Amino acid sequence: MIMVDSSVWVDYFNGTDTLAVKKLDTLLGVQPICIGDLILAEVLQGFRHDRDYQTAKSLLGSLPIHSLLGVNMALKSAENFRKLRKQGITVRKTVDTIIATYCIENSLPLLHSDKDFLPFQQFLGLQVV
Repeated sequence: MIMVDSSVWVDYFNGTDTLAVKKLDTLLGVQPICIGDLILAEVLQGFRHDRDYQTAKSLLGSLPIHSLLGVNMALKSAENFRKLRKQGITVRKTVDTIIATYCIENSLPLLHSDKDFLPFQQFLGLQVV
């Protein structure tokens, strides 16, 4: 199972040709793909047109959707944020910290195109696709 971040889904739905989108194209229908509830919210809130929103909602809703945050994950996310801050790294978005921590804790590789995940890979063992 591979978690796909909003950074990839946004490019995918916009038709942007990136390495991560190409990888997603090769994985769809071949490898189990999942999405987090926070990722789902991030992606869907970006659609301007109802038709596009409904299409994306249908596609993404057909994937396994993981609930990314609870008390334990909130605490682990705060700990990971603090660990990186002690390394001199400040992650810009709390949501990215939650996504990365969830993937680390659940041994889920993450497909992304967001540089904010790189410190999680380098210092905390995040697996990436």
